[in-house]
Amino acid sequence: MYRALDPALIIATCEQLNHRIAERFPESGLRQVSRELLAIARESAARIERLRRPHWPTRLAVLLGLLALLGAALGILLSFKVRADVSELSQLLQGLEAAVNNVVFVGVAIYFLLTVESRVKRRAALRALHELRSIAHVIDMHQLTKDPEQLLSPAMSTASSPHREMTRFGLARYLDYCSEMLSITSKLAALYVQYLNDAVVLSAVNDIQSLAVGLSGKIWQKIVILDSLAVRGAPAAADQ
Repeated sequence: MYRALDPALIIATCEQLNHRIAERFPESGLRQVSRELLAIARESAARIERLRRPHWPTRLAVLLGLLALLGAALGILLSFKVRADVSELSQLLQGLEAAVNNVVFVGVAIYFLLTVESRVKRRAALRALHELRSIAHVIDMHQLTKDPEQLLSPAMSTASSPHREMTRFGLARYLDYCSEMLSITSKLAALYVQYLNDAVVLSAVNDIQSLAVGLSGKIWQKIVILDSLAVRGAPAAADQ
């Protein structure tokens, strides 16, 4: 159980995080995002379970296509006759070229049919990964205006500045929740390559993980600033 990601445990972690956000920030937009992430986690688990199973309608269609293709190839082979009166080398080469072209065509067609199921699953996985990439950006948007500088110079706000009333502790918890949500998003993406061996899907998952790490890095820079404020002694009113 410690060598692979368990979708059920990821969902349980996401549920607990959703409860924590609801208890501390019940009216925030981050709570709504956490609900969406939980819904995506449940949908991902069901989708991955479907991708793990053989898709029998597709396999049946591929089998019928292969039988038809092999039947046509066999018919062409049986109808092929070598003429004994071929007197020129060019005629023989033309016949061989036509035969080679037919073999190549049949080989390409067979490869296409054998990879239909994997391409169908790849398309479904990429759609799901696009959704995870989008919610990672949504999480980043919710922490965008959560700037530790507000605790240092609140009087410098303008009429168009975001409304900020969080304490240092509350701001640190908010940013930490955003980082945890990005981590869960990354793990949900990793589930797809755990059960689907596809180079294109792996590349998309790596992109999402790099995105999550980059966004989380920005968040942790803010958390480090907040920790430095605590060490230097931020205004007492900030933690009340």
